[in-house]
Amino acid sequence: MENLQKNKFDALTGMRAIAAIMVFVYHNRKYWRDDLPFVIMRFISEWHIGVTVFFVLSGFLLAYRYEEKPLESKKSYLKYILLRIARIFPLYWILLSCYFLDTAYSKNVHTYFLQYSLFYSLFESYSVSGIVQAWSLTVEFLFYLLSPLLFLLLRKSWKYCILFLVGFFFAGWGIGYGLHEFNGNPKGFLYPVKFLIGSTFFGRSLEFFFGMLLAYLMKNEKGFLFLSKLKKPTLLGGMSILILIISIGFFARNNFVHGVERWEGRLIHELLLPIAIAILFWGLMSEKTWISKVLSTRFLVLFGNASFVFYLIHLSYFNMKLKSYVYLPDRNFVLLWICSIIIYFLIEKPLYEICRKLISKIK
Repeated sequence: MENLQKNKFDALTGMRAIAAIMVFVYHNRKYWRDDLPFVIMRFISEWHIGVTVFFVLSGFLLAYRYEEKPLESKKSYLKYILLRIARIFPLYWILLSCYFLDTAYSKNVHTYFLQYSLFYSLFESYSVSGIVQAWSLTVEFLFYLLSPLLFLLLRKSWKYCILFLVGFFFAGWGIGYGLHEFNGNPKGFLYPVKFLIGSTFFGRSLEFFFGMLLAYLMKNEKGFLFLSKLKKPTLLGGMSILILIISIGFFARNNFVHGVERWEGRLIHELLLPIAIAILFWGLMSEKTWISKVLSTRFLVLFGNASFVFYLIHLSYFNMKLKSYVYLPDRNFVLLWICSIIIYFLIEKPLYEICRKLISKIK
């Protein structure tokens, strides 16, 4: 157990690269819509689950680091939040500023405060504006804000944590529905419920919860013994993910929509898929398999470290701008990764290190 706790989670970092690649393929699937068989298109139309991998991983990593030491004071909470802000906002703000300054692309978008604060993705009518894929950063950041409380609840009982998240969902649904009844909720703030469930933390909180639960079980003696009893967790988790993706795809109406648009697909996605991902993570950390070895290579760890950049530039403004200069047959896949690695070393990593040092000086 001690050796496992010293693990640097390299395989999980490599898994971030795989998740980013899945999201890239998912967003570019339209180019193969007429060329690939329906079965294949239906399968890759569910590769949005790369985002779920990120969410489960975030829940695990934060809980593994902070669960034993929930925030003890206002100052420690402030430092924690500032570190989380430093992790996701600087690069996002840089890309967003480039987008707004380039009026050829942002000519009719004036929701500056909503975009810079990430509040935009709480409104259905704004959710596909600006850096479109940054909606997931809003989900992440709301988790960051609530995670100390969730860690405390989880330490008391997983049931308390679940009850809180269920209550939180109904609170969000009540606000959205209440505004709809009051004034029509014209911008779709936390409304309709399909948007609330699929695109906000209110509906996707269980993905973080199962990552947190994995961290809790690993740090708890009885939980660790329970995990240790799982036979071949890498194979079990990986096969389960594959089967669940196929199962969700069965509910797709055609070869381009999502199976999660049906409630059956959404239930599989929110209740079963995160469990399978958590099991896979446990396998990657506890077993020495060829998969964990490949994911732990310097090559994939580098790509995993640059995956946040890749996620932010593979779609929307940066990618559109890049396409205006060069557009390769691979949809700029390789070029985007090269750009991501350069931006990671020259901008993202140095900025985070500067912010981290400044935050550490807060007494």
